[in-house]
Amino acid sequence: MIEAEIFRALADPTRRALFERLAGGEMTVSQLRDGTSVTQPAVSQHLAVLRGAGLVQERRAGRNAYYRADPDGLGPLLGWIERYRAFWPAHVEKLKTMLKEMDQ
Repeated sequence: MIEAEIFRALADPTRRALFERLAGGEMTVSQLRDGTSVTQPAVSQHLAVLRGAGLVQERRAGRNAYYRADPDGLGPLLGWIERYRAFWPAHVEKLKTMLKEMDQ
């Protein structure tokens, strides 16, 4: 299930931070690790997970690799959220009714 991959990828705080930084524009691994204590190999591993989940795209130019967030990668997650958006209101209303009945 693709949603599970997206949740797993974004569950890690370092990967979330990388994804958020890439949402601001294309960056290299060196640029991503600037100002952090994360090593270059660790950043590369996190990027591989994000790419595997469809959240990040890679562009090669000579010896350099550039990464950017892929907003379309969030599509399956938005679909999942939309399914549950329709589910919750009816259940919350039933809960409210039950709680009112318990109070009486």
